[in-house]
Amino acid sequence: MSIGIVGLPNVGKSTLFNALLKKTVADAANYPFCTIEPNVGVIEVPDDRLPILAKIVSTQKIVPAVVEFYDIAGLVKGASTGEGLGNKFLSHIREVAAIAHVVRLFEDGNIIHVQDTVDALRDIQTVETELIFADLATLFKQKEPKGKFSKEEGIRYDAIIKLKNHLNAGSSARTLRLTDDEAIQAKDLQLLTMKPEIFVFNVSEEQLMEKEDTEQRIASIMKYYTTPSPDKSGETPPYKGGEFKQDSSPPYQGGVPAVESDSTNGGRGFIFLNAKLENDVLAFEEADQKEYLNQYNLKETGLNRLIKTAYETLGLISFLTGGELEARAWTIKNGTLAPQAAGTIHTDFEKNFIKADIVQFDDFVALGGWSKAREQGKVQIVGKDYIMKDGDVVEFKIGQ
Repeated sequence: MSIGIVGLPNVGKSTLFNALLKKTVADAANYPFCTIEPNVGVIEVPDDRLPILAKIVSTQKIVPAVVEFYDIAGLVKGASTGEGLGNKFLSHIREVAAIAHVVRLFEDGNIIHVQDTVDALRDIQTVETELIFADLATLFKQKEPKGKFSKEEGIRYDAIIKLKNHLNAGSSARTLRLTDDEAIQAKDLQLLTMKPEIFVFNVSEEQLMEKEDTEQRIASIMKYYTTPSPDKSGETPPYKGGEFKQDSSPPYQGGVPAVESDSTNGGRGFIFLNAKLENDVLAFEEADQKEYLNQYNLKETGLNRLIKTAYETLGLISFLTGGELEARAWTIKNGTLAPQAAGTIHTDFEKNFIKADIVQFDDFVALGGWSKAREQGKVQIVGKDYIMKDGDVVEFKIGQ
C-alpha cells in the first residue's frame, strides 16, 4: 500500500519525507519544484505489540508491517492544464493508494510561499481544485457506449455521469455515494479525488506548544471545508475541457469541495506536526527523544501518528505471527477472510488452507504463549469464513 505526499511547493513535503525515512533522501530547498521525480520510501508501521510478542516466543528478529510513501513534487494553480509540470506530477499521484496532503500553517518570512502569503484554506482549495479538474478531464475522455452494450458498460456510464455532475458541483469523488456495482466499474478510472486523503498541517514550534489554539484553528478550517461554497477569490478559471449535457449546472468555479468530517471517516483525516522538529528529533537517542518531545507535551512523534493514521485511512489491519525465527506483523485489508490472510504469507497457504488457530494478543501475552492459551481455552479454531481482526495471533494449518 502506498501514500503520496502532495501539496503546494515549500510547505514541507520533502522535509517530512526525509523525517519519515530517518535520513536525507529528498531535496528540501527554498524554491519551487526542487523535487521532480518522486522519491519512494518504505516506512515501518509502529507497533508496540511486536517486541512483546518477540520476547514471549524467544526471538530476536522483529519484522513490522510497512507502508510506502512517495514524495511528489509540489502542485500549483493550473497543474491540471500543465502548469509547473503539473500533468507529470498528477500522473504520479494516480499511482498511489492514498494522499497525504501537506498544508502550511506556519509563518516564516525566510521561506517563500508560491502565493506570497500563508492561507491554509486557500492552499487546500488550490490543490483540491486541481485534482478535481484533473478528474473532470479524465471523465470527459470517457465515451458513451453505442449500439448494443453490456450491463457492466451501462453501469459504468451511469457512474461516469454521476461523477461528472458531482465533481462539477465542486465535490470530490470520494464523497459521492455510488452503488456497489457502480463503485466497481468506477475503480478503473483511477480518479484522484476518489483516493482516501489525510491532511497534514505543518505548524511552527509556537503553534505546536499552543496545542488547543492550533487545534481550534484547524477545526475551523475543516469546518468551513465541510460544505461546498462559491470561490470568494474569483481567481480560479472554470474548467475548459468540455461541456456538460447531463444537467444545467454551471462549470465548477473552484469552490470548497465537500468533506465528511475531521476524523478518518469519509476517507479523510488530519493531524498536525512540525516537520523540521520531526527531523531534528531523529538525532537523539530514544530516551532523549522522549524528553525532547515532552517539551511540546507530545507522547509520540507526529510521524508515528501520521503512519498510524495512514494505515487506518487505507482500511488496513495487522495480524501477528511469532516463532523462533521471527515475530512479524502482516498487513491485510479490514474484512479479510482467514484463507486470504494466509495467502499474504505464501500463495500456497491460501490454496491449501485447512484451518487456523487464533488467539487475541492480550490473551496471548497474559498467558505467556500458545501452550497456556490452549490450556485455558483461549485459542479459537477457525475455518474459511473467519474474518480476521487486528491483533490476531495466528498459526495457520495448511494441507499438502
